[in-house]
Amino acid sequence: MSGVADRVLARCDELAGLSSMADGICRVYLSEQHRVANELVAGWMRAAGLDVCFDAVGNVCGRLGNPALPTLIVGSHLDTIPDAGRYDGILGVLLGIELAERFRDEPLPFALEVIGFGEEEGVRFGTTLMTSRALAGTWDHQWFDLCDADGVSLHDAMERFGLNPAETASAARDTGGLLGFLEVHIEQGPVLEAEGLPLALVTSIAGARRFEARVQGMAGHAGTMPMAMRRDALAAASEIVLAIEAIAASSKDGLVATVGQIEALPGGVNVVPGAAVFSLDVRAGEDHVRDVAIDEIRARADAICERRNVLFDMQQTHIAGSAACDAGLLAHLAAGLEANGVVQHRMASGAGHDAMAMAELCPVAMLFVRCADGISHHPEESISPADVAVAFDVLCSSVRSCAESFKE
Repeated sequence: MSGVADRVLARCDELAGLSSMADGICRVYLSEQHRVANELVAGWMRAAGLDVCFDAVGNVCGRLGNPALPTLIVGSHLDTIPDAGRYDGILGVLLGIELAERFRDEPLPFALEVIGFGEEEGVRFGTTLMTSRALAGTWDHQWFDLCDADGVSLHDAMERFGLNPAETASAARDTGGLLGFLEVHIEQGPVLEAEGLPLALVTSIAGARRFEARVQGMAGHAGTMPMAMRRDALAAASEIVLAIEAIAASSKDGLVATVGQIEALPGGVNVVPGAAVFSLDVRAGEDHVRDVAIDEIRARADAICERRNVLFDMQQTHIAGSAACDAGLLAHLAAGLEANGVVQHRMASGAGHDAMAMAELCPVAMLFVRCADGISHHPEESISPADVAVAFDVLCSSVRSCAESFKE
């Protein structure tokens, strides 16, 4: 195991101890654990030679190089979901610190900045990517009224953390001085392990649309309603769910569609369901692929419900556009892979990342790192020291490639 991998994994373990859960990892935005994590990461940044500051929304930022130079930002997030793994987000921040330390005595024609974003997961206030959106200048002031499970508003939580909500706009960056944003992140899926590869280039981050779907039939007595006369909403919904699965499975464009929640109403054991409500999450690396699939899902659902003499309605609850990774930055990452003898594999990310928000500000690119069994958002999340070491070497080579291009 390399010294860098040793140190990164040990620091991941140390951050895992900063948790609101006694027997697991949970570190949410603007919590006491967030405060301590920021101070701990700031200390590591200073030891690596970075000038450190905390911005107006609680991100910890470390800079190497003249502030007047254009800047390449590297980073990810420090918050977690409840009962989390210890590498999601955190790995990208810690590799960024190691990267800066490696170039401490190797001058670059641009500055390096490492950022540990305070909020990506959306656990406490129900909205994701808030602090990277603040950097991108897309902070929504309506978020101040969001409340956590204890009724504490985001506005009040920021004040308790020592931040001034009136100053959030100061976190926004000027696009003119930015070369781009690089994020190293665990894959959170099984593809790299199946391919036998340590790393992948991320071509795009999937855009998601979510819906609440409702099938309206007619409730009836389970013992007296003949099968041929039933308007069973749950049976219709079940057929729709299978149609959704088939539509996604037949796609060649990386489309995924998920029904994660379903409820039969009124919910009696001896009642034919009169209504069924279910969630739908559809994602693809390109928005038009996702949107065409949604139109097909709606058409298939309408046909199923007409045949079964029930009604169907689908209301959108969330939309996020896909974010394409920058070809120029991907070329530098590809050069880093080639320099270290790593086979180049490209894939879209089905999960959201800070790079999505940063794409509103500057060019972005991502590097995925293999995780065991594709497990993430779970205590068994695991990465190998060897893969951490090769990710670091590729990141260093990619920055050197970027520097050579910059000099030209």
